[in-house]
Amino acid sequence: MRSATEINSLINSRSLCRCCECLRCCGRRDPRPRTVWLGHPEKRDQRYPRNVINNQKYNFFTFLPGVSMAKFKYFFNLYFLLLACSQFVVEMRLGALYTYWVPLGFVLAVTVIREAAEEIRCYMRDKEVNSQIYSKLTARGRLRGSGILVPADMIFLRTSEKNGSCFLRTDQLDGETDWKLRLPVTCTQRLPTASDLLQIRSYVYAEEPNIDIHNFVGTFTREDSDPPVNESLSIENTLWASTVIASGTVVGVVLYTGRELRSVMNTSNPRSKIGLFDLEVNCLTKILFGALVVVSLVMVALQHFAGRWYLQIIRFLLLFSNIIPISLRVNLDMGKIVYSWVIRRDSKIPGTVVRSSTIPEQLGRISYLLTDKTGTLTQNEMVFKRLHLGTVAYGLDSMDEVQSHIFSIYTQVQLTGSETGDPAPAVKGLSLATKVRRTMSSRVHEAVKAIALCHNVTPVYESNGVTDQAEAERHYEDSCRVYQASSPDEVALVQWTESVGLTLVGRDQSSVQLRSPGGHILNFTILQIFPFTYESKRMGIIVRDESTGEITFYMKGADVVMAGIVQYNDWLEEECGNMAREGLRVLVVAKKSLTEEQYQDFEARYVQAKLSVHDRSLKVATVIESLEMEMELLCLTGVEDQLQTDVRPTLETLRNAGIKVWMLTGDKLETATCTAKNAHLVTRTQDIHIFRLVTNRGEAHLELNAFRRKHDCALVISGDSLEVCLKYYEYEFMELACQCPAVVCCRCAPTQKAQIVRLLQERTGKLTCAVGDGGNDVSMIQEADCGVGVEGKEGKQASLAADFSITQFKHLGRLLMVHGRNSYKRSAALSQFVIHRSLCISTMQAVFSSVFYFASVPLYQGFLIIGYSTIYTMFPVFSLVLDKDVKSEVAMLYPELYKDLLKGRPLSYKTFLIWVLISIYQGSIIMYGALLLFESEFVHIVAISFTSLILTELLMVALTIQTWHWLMIVAELLSLSCYIASLVFLHEFIDVYFIATLSFLWKVTVITLVSCLPLYVLKYLRRRFSPPSYSKLTS
Repeated sequence: MRSATEINSLINSRSLCRCCECLRCCGRRDPRPRTVWLGHPEKRDQRYPRNVINNQKYNFFTFLPGVSMAKFKYFFNLYFLLLACSQFVVEMRLGALYTYWVPLGFVLAVTVIREAAEEIRCYMRDKEVNSQIYSKLTARGRLRGSGILVPADMIFLRTSEKNGSCFLRTDQLDGETDWKLRLPVTCTQRLPTASDLLQIRSYVYAEEPNIDIHNFVGTFTREDSDPPVNESLSIENTLWASTVIASGTVVGVVLYTGRELRSVMNTSNPRSKIGLFDLEVNCLTKILFGALVVVSLVMVALQHFAGRWYLQIIRFLLLFSNIIPISLRVNLDMGKIVYSWVIRRDSKIPGTVVRSSTIPEQLGRISYLLTDKTGTLTQNEMVFKRLHLGTVAYGLDSMDEVQSHIFSIYTQVQLTGSETGDPAPAVKGLSLATKVRRTMSSRVHEAVKAIALCHNVTPVYESNGVTDQAEAERHYEDSCRVYQASSPDEVALVQWTESVGLTLVGRDQSSVQLRSPGGHILNFTILQIFPFTYESKRMGIIVRDESTGEITFYMKGADVVMAGIVQYNDWLEEECGNMAREGLRVLVVAKKSLTEEQYQDFEARYVQAKLSVHDRSLKVATVIESLEMEMELLCLTGVEDQLQTDVRPTLETLRNAGIKVWMLTGDKLETATCTAKNAHLVTRTQDIHIFRLVTNRGEAHLELNAFRRKHDCALVISGDSLEVCLKYYEYEFMELACQCPAVVCCRCAPTQKAQIVRLLQERTGKLTCAVGDGGNDVSMIQEADCGVGVEGKEGKQASLAADFSITQFKHLGRLLMVHGRNSYKRSAALSQFVIHRSLCISTMQAVFSSVFYFASVPLYQGFLIIGYSTIYTMFPVFSLVLDKDVKSEVAMLYPELYKDLLKGRPLSYKTFLIWVLISIYQGSIIMYGALLLFESEFVHIVAISFTSLILTELLMVALTIQTWHWLMIVAELLSLSCYIASLVFLHEFIDVYFIATLSFLWKVTVITLVSCLPLYVLKYLRRRFSPPSYSKLTS
């Protein structure tokens, strides 16, 4: 046994195992075709990458440089680094070195610790996945088990299944929920035992690694046979990584590993995301830097550029450096940590994990939500909901009637058979009776039998601990039976026929066995089968009833194609429309009885068409269509893909919040459309424009013009058509699509999903959020401004790569409406208050310098300047991260409150300017008041102004808070206590005896009231005459 970090699972020959032990990352080379030998490692022509998952942004060597680069690309971080370095130059030094290096070091330490913690968590998650144990084939014959993710891209060599094939689930790779049929290499499947793979001399030639998950070109060659065997290999012979084997055991030879896997090549590298809020704050700091330069130049200009004026400019730049607050970044970073902690602790969204704590504010400004379908909106569990026979319909509440009809039919058959001693004529008699005016029971029976026979479902028997597999298969044990099929719809249909009494118990390539309610086995021979294709939208099967010899052609398909195949009727179109509006996936079921002569004639023409070299597919289709005429319509079936809990109200909430929802899925067009209707992604009043399949520029132009004429219309488009439109008319298509209330993209490749996200970001400039649960959603999640992974049946690939991980789609509503909104509003208030705090003291410094002949002398020095932005005001200001304008229940009830944030009003140039004016006003009042009221000593100015400044900041925090939290009160009292207690140790800067006088107290009180009282009055008047929207809900 070998762990996944070595090669995940090399299930091949002994020599190949040794060969692949050498799979190490040896530098990136251009991908090349390869020859993989079984039994000859010495013939290996190249080395391969390690087979590991890596979602980390950094490694051991790039961590510090990477974090430093990410940190210092923010303008103000780089500015403060240069500022701190300048203090090593004696002529520029304004105070102690610690006043500059301690704050900068603290900011960097917080960032490094946070990033290191996230990287360690990411490493541990990857290690857990990479340490999964798989078996490999050795001389002892170990085999890989079933029901496990395939660990590497392989060629299918052998299976333990009797029918010589296996089913594969690929939803992690392409989003499709169908089970795909895979065939082993014929030559290796015929070997007596798996260990014989170690003895033959053979190799696989494979194309170079590429991103195409639907095609493969290769050959298998066995040299030691006479003559040598050459087999062509296609997609049917592959087992791609991240797919799941349905049953049995398989043996495969590994072709691609690590970064060469199809699944990995369809995902983008993890990137470090920078939030829009951080970019906006960065922009504001550039404006502040511009103001800093202007103030410094004005100060020097008023000195008439005397003496060494350039040194004076630098000294003023250092003196007024508080205009750009170094504490802003650390406050915001610590705020993000608090938001992440609050999200994780929310009991109403249990299991939510914050994997990237740098972008919680993004959640509050999402304009476009791009979601996967299978496993995200739906549970991927099909439920049979409706059987419609034209004159009567059966729903879930009336299925017992269907069951009674089936029981009555087979009870009648058994009674007749027991009287005659031969059951066969009775069945034949029943069949003849259908030609006369049939009873309701016989109509229901014909419909159920057709559904039970027309499919590609295979029953598989597994050991359940009591009964072994062979015995279960021999006695058709119900408790051991599992259905496998290429479509979950078909499994739902077969499970329904079992529930009403007609059970599929056996199937191979040539026969089908059904069990009647009485326990009798009904045998049918499969004469021909016509599988479902995306183009034909239907499937058919010709069977012979072994008891009567009757030959019947059954067919089921989409109503659009079956309407022209069945006999004329007046109810098909109307009822199909009614069922589709309920969100059901509708299939039309029909049949046609054939005589032996008719079938023999058809078979001869069909075989001849299949042997044709030219236009084979066209000729085969023509022969089949000769049968598809005037078929008898039996019934309509309605199947529903169960939605996740509360998907509809969640989507409605998002829509009311101004968020446009796009569904990107790898599933079929009809399935995607049904789910969109069922989930109310498309409302009942909206039309749907299904973008027809286009293959060239002309067709795309015509279809876009047709779509342009539609208004308030949801768009449904396939991946192939989307690719053509984006190639020739990217701008026009995106412009039209962005105007749609909802967009559904089906048959989307993983790279297409990421491309759509990227185009939305570029064309609209709005924030995007991508939600998915499978490996095929990783690219989309990583490309979006905010990626959310849903932990579900499809594994953890999406949740591991996402910024946020949730357990159910409904949690997304609270994540955005409550936590996203609060995070954004809190950070906006926090950032503007930190800027206000710095501008106040900078304004006071400017007034002080201008009064004292524009001298570049600091007003406050040493611990005063550090204490001001730390222990004296840090706790009250930071407590704003606990503030909220409305309760979470109100935010969920009125999602329109979220819509207000999309305009970015909490942090805008307007609000920034208002806070700048407030800062200038308060700083000027405090400084001029201290200068007017001071007595004889300079230290009195420092005492009065600094104390007034601290009190003003504490009162302004109280003015800003909208909902008080007990920690806010503690923070206010703690800060005030710290300041009063520290006055004893600040005798170097403040006259301790002066502050104990009544004169000091009244002067500080007057200055503080003049600086704050007008703002309190303005706030009251604004709330009285122009209240914000949230205040109307809380009053």
